[in-house]
Amino acid sequence: MKLCSACTLAVAFALASAFAFAQEPPKPTEGDFVVHNFRFRSGEVLPEMNLHYATYGKPVTDSTGRVTNAVLILHGTTGTGQQFTGARFAGVLFGPGQLLDASRYFIILPDNVGHGHSTKPSDGLHAHFPHYDYDDMVEAQHLLLTDGLKVNHLRLLMGTSMG
Repeated sequence: MKLCSACTLAVAFALASAFAFAQEPPKPTEGDFVVHNFRFRSGEVLPEMNLHYATYGKPVTDSTGRVTNAVLILHGTTGTGQQFTGARFAGVLFGPGQLLDASRYFIILPDNVGHGHSTKPSDGLHAHFPHYDYDDMVEAQHLLLTDGLKVNHLRLLMGTSMG
């Protein structure tokens, strides 16, 4: 599909406006969830696996206990959840009146296994770290949500690259 030059200009203006009107992003709350005896698909087990995360806002539940406002944003390969806390992302999405207003949504930014402040090979195990894949990462994120943060429903799941 080819855009007309006026359409291209309108899109460019909208993107530039979003960055120009970026607010100082709200400050996230950071935490760690420890999974005991995490079994990887390879069969290997880590006695303790730390999953680091940052959150904005608070979870809201309905009368049945279902979380109604959780948003999970996943980082890309070699990234961390911290990449979404700066002015270029959080400053245009998480502030008052913005698309993912943190006063309305419970926004979760995890560091996946092997990334950021979560357990990774460079923490000391190096080549002895269990072999892991995307299935292990998804399972770890599921445990963080359900067991760690008590989130039983996502309103939105989004991410970049591997996320």
